[in-house]
Amino acid sequence: MKTGLKKFARDQKGQAMILAVVMLLVGGLAVSSLLSYMGTGLITGQVYEDKVAELYAADAGVEDAIWKIQLGELGLCAGQSYSYNMSDVNGRGVGITITRLNNSTDTVTHSVEATVAGDDSGTRIYAYVYTDNKYGDYAGLLEQILTSPGEIDVANKVVLEYPEGAAPYPNYPYGWPEVWELEDFYGGQVEDGTRYYSDTAIDIFGANTPLGPLYVDGTLDIKNSSASPAAVNMTGTIYATGDTEIGTIGKDITLDMAGHTLFVSSNTTGNQKALIIGGQCTVKGPGTIVVVGDIEFKPKSQVGEEEGGGPIFILSVIGTTTVQPSGHVYGAIAGGIEVYVQQGEQPVITFPDDGFEEYSLNFLIGVQDLIYNIYSWEVSLL
Repeated sequence: MKTGLKKFARDQKGQAMILAVVMLLVGGLAVSSLLSYMGTGLITGQVYEDKVAELYAADAGVEDAIWKIQLGELGLCAGQSYSYNMSDVNGRGVGITITRLNNSTDTVTHSVEATVAGDDSGTRIYAYVYTDNKYGDYAGLLEQILTSPGEIDVANKVVLEYPEGAAPYPNYPYGWPEVWELEDFYGGQVEDGTRYYSDTAIDIFGANTPLGPLYVDGTLDIKNSSASPAAVNMTGTIYATGDTEIGTIGKDITLDMAGHTLFVSSNTTGNQKALIIGGQCTVKGPGTIVVVGDIEFKPKSQVGEEEGGGPIFILSVIGTTTVQPSGHVYGAIAGGIEVYVQQGEQPVITFPDDGFEEYSLNFLIGVQDLIYNIYSWEVSLL
């Protein structure tokens, strides 16, 4: 028995070497294939990396072209093109061609072609870029002496003076400003101005006071407590989110708008008013008064000036403007409109003979802010 076991043990010598050789042969075959696969992967990865770099470079060319279009400095007419080159974008050069496709002022379309040429290949992006006016164009609201989406109630003693074509327009059927448009438009004008985040009272104490841009997140009360008449000289937009009163108490105060806008985003209606222009206040134009809610407008003396100043445009977006003038009103009114007569007065409302165009009022007229969008974006490999 012992002899058999020893013989069997001697017969196992060299078995491990055979197994190691077999494993070495199999491993060699596998490593060879794996190295070949890895080599192919590295080459393919480099190709992909090159194509991605070309794509990003061409995309950067499109973005640069859009930036140039936004600046508005190209001066292209329909059918005209502008070509230029960008160097060293991801280590590559980009050739860019911008072509204007139409002559519209409010919706402009351009084509942009950005090409990156490699040693044996290249990438081209062809895009259409169009513009939209961010806000609506509400110039029609300034074309009639009185404009309303509903009825217009004017006392018999009120005299309306307007040229042909500017007659009162009740039941105005066209576009009416959205509240968000006005808040966004005027909000942008007071971002860098003086800002208060609570109810605010401003007393000018008999001194002519520059005011604006001003933002008040709360109610606003402007008055003159001195016996000496004085003026608020607007130097920018005044924006209040809460109910606002000007010249309802105190002594004589002039609101000299100088082409600027008083915007009140309060939507108060009914017995309480979003804006009250009181009997101590004289309003000097040109200027724009825009209020979301109700307006009580009964200023002292004349409103706006036909000579030496300019007209006033008054808009109540969702409320009613109640006008009780004690003198001549030079301008136009839009919204729900009620015109009453103070005792002993026979007020006259006059629309400017040539309209509002020469005064460049701060309102949503024409193209105010263009938004640029990519309509299509097509990639081709060269």
